[in-house]
Amino acid sequence: MTNAMTLDALPDPVVRVDGDRRIVEANEAALRLAGRPSDGVVGQLLSDVFAPRGRDGTPLLVDAWHASSRLRSVTGIPEHEVTISSAGGDIKVRVTGRYERNGDGSVRGAVLSLRPPRRSANDEPTGSEVVSTVSHELRSPLTSVKGYTSLLLNRWERLKDEQKRMMLEQIHHDADRVTRLITELLDISRLETGRLVLRRQMTNVPELAGQVVEKLTMTYADLECEVFFPDDFPQVYADPDKLEQVLTNLVENAAKYASPTGMKIVGQFDSDAVVVAVTDTGEGIPAEDVPKVFKKFFRRDMGKPTGTGLGLWISRGLVEAHGGRLAATSEIGEGSVFRFTLPLVDLDELFAESN
Repeated sequence: MTNAMTLDALPDPVVRVDGDRRIVEANEAALRLAGRPSDGVVGQLLSDVFAPRGRDGTPLLVDAWHASSRLRSVTGIPEHEVTISSAGGDIKVRVTGRYERNGDGSVRGAVLSLRPPRRSANDEPTGSEVVSTVSHELRSPLTSVKGYTSLLLNRWERLKDEQKRMMLEQIHHDADRVTRLITELLDISRLETGRLVLRRQMTNVPELAGQVVEKLTMTYADLECEVFFPDDFPQVYADPDKLEQVLTNLVENAAKYASPTGMKIVGQFDSDAVVVAVTDTGEGIPAEDVPKVFKKFFRRDMGKPTGTGLGLWISRGLVEAHGGRLAATSEIGEGSVFRFTLPLVDLDELFAESN
């Protein structure tokens, strides 16, 4: 009774499901959304009551949980948009929640919150606005590639070897930038629908951090970023490409909005997780903006406000997909710290569970 009363006090529809994805509890808001009485919801399959579907129309949570649930370190369910059946017809909602696990780590159920789409002045951009934003960001590297390739084709014999090398390095760098932008667009859809696939392997984070700093010196010639990791820093079971994307976004964000000098990447660890912090020496982020920096398309009106405004939102989603957390702290006049955690996984235990 107490749990039901607590759920009923929540304004958003909330349901709790068991390991077979049958609804065991639903608050008043969820019953109104379904248009059914309690006995027409409790005991029913979530898929029968709400018929959740992804953006491509694929049914969700019918035969199994999302693949990420097999990792016991994953407890949170990142917010993503789905279409459900309701008393008023098909509607879009934002689903988030947490897995409930047994002592052995197996999923015994989940608590899901069905939040309505945002309908305020701060709504996310429309499709045409997204295309416009990303097109603007693509234009610069593609213009550079076009210009340098034209020079190489038309003046090859007259250019010195060092000039050719410089142009080819810039073309290579700009091609990487275009690839990153396209990856960001794809990751938006995958994160929102819970369909992100991680290609995990044992990953050397200190080495990855050093490579990120080296690559970004192509864009920020005055970049000064020291990398500090203990000699016995453990490898993590993660997708190295996604971790590189996270580190690149954090360092590049600090270089654009804070200062490219005086930066540090510092790693620590304990028995359960590793912690990686990117620290800058900029002016800091106003307290009212700190919660906003991870919102999609948010860009502060300071520094060099370029980019899509997707980097930090995607970075948080990628870290959470690994079972970790990404957060920011800042003091005006003292700079900011973006810190993420990644769980340490016992591979023998993981493979034993999968078999």
